[in-house]
Amino acid sequence: MRTNDTKIAALCQQVEQAVGQPMKTPKDFDLLSERIYGRLGDLLSRNTLRRIWGTMDDGVQPRTSTLDILARYVGYRSWDEFTTQAADPQNGVQSNFVMSRHIDVAAQLHRGDRLRLTWAPGRVCDVEYGGSLHFRVVASERTRLKPGDTFLCSLIIDGEPLFLDLVQQAAHPDQPPMPYVCGRIAGVHFEKITDKE
Repeated sequence: MRTNDTKIAALCQQVEQAVGQPMKTPKDFDLLSERIYGRLGDLLSRNTLRRIWGTMDDGVQPRTSTLDILARYVGYRSWDEFTTQAADPQNGVQSNFVMSRHIDVAAQLHRGDRLRLTWAPGRVCDVEYGGSLHFRVVASERTRLKPGDTFLCSLIIDGEPLFLDLVQQAAHPDQPPMPYVCGRIAGVHFEKITDKE
């Protein structure tokens, strides 16, 4: 396998971790296309994604601009930044998600871990991880998220909007869960906190 193929495979692996499932079927690639568009506003077609994963081989090499989009999806600024910081299966060096400005929730958080999320203007939200991508709000200031609210989240990227799924408001348990975006304009910042704070 060529070096670039190895790096593309490493990028595909990180994307699958962020999505929370392997990419195998056309339906999987449709889902990934929707997630990328929802998070970044960039459109990658199902067939473009299938070529990168190698499930459709027509001899077309991926464009750098396409690899840039996938790298940004997992928290890097560009494909170039990914290739200098990411995992290289040949030598066993692995990237650090936190050092790369993001947290892969399923891989890096443990039940009971707490995070402080902040975004402009002056919004603060402390959340506790409950496992299986589930979070509970434990404290909040100047945000629609209130203590007791719950949501799902698989990836937190520092400085990027934070996309929450199935937000259930504790004050309105009869209402259906809804999606919610924190820090849509300037992004969200995160830090781990302890129970003592």
